[in-house]
Amino acid sequence: MRKVRIAMTLLALFAGAFSLPAQDKVKGETKSPVVTLRLQVTIAETEGEKKVVNLPYTFYLRVGEPGPVTPYTKVRMGSRVPVYVGKDSGMQYIDVGTNIDARGFAGDDGRFDLNLNLERSWVEGDVAVPMERSSGQPTDARAGQFREPVIRQFRTELALTMKDGQTIQSTLATDPLSGKVLAINVTMNVVK
Repeated sequence: MRKVRIAMTLLALFAGAFSLPAQDKVKGETKSPVVTLRLQVTIAETEGEKKVVNLPYTFYLRVGEPGPVTPYTKVRMGSRVPVYVGKDSGMQYIDVGTNIDARGFAGDDGRFDLNLNLERSWVEGDVAVPMERSSGQPTDARAGQFREPVIRQFRTELALTMKDGQTIQSTLATDPLSGKVLAINVTMNVVK
């Protein structure tokens, strides 16, 4: 019984020794000032020297504490495109457009660490897809085809360190089928 009391006393002292610094730390902590950033993400698409698309997206996000619980600011812009999926299933709608998820953290020397996940899909042209014909349909070659859209897609995950007023061309990618070049530019400003 005496050994149990000694063990309990030592355990209580040992546990208390570790909890005291944590309590002192909580009392001494001060909250970081809230910082809001204005981000502009521009997607530019070129074909040779010709600019085909220039899509700017501007939004605000609050700088959080580093960690997995910092929420993302989300931007969604797009349309639903009908796609033929077969005689029995008919049409299915696919989301096409731009999705941006962003979050920021305060870094050193007035810099900010930004995490951006960007997805872009778009409809370009169409392809003739053969469809089953009933026996009573004419033999016209076009009668058994459905014009199906070609849906192109681009995805990237970015980790950028930026300062107030800076613009970075973060990504430059070439579509392997069309040869079009996609450029992602990010501009960051601290809202004062």
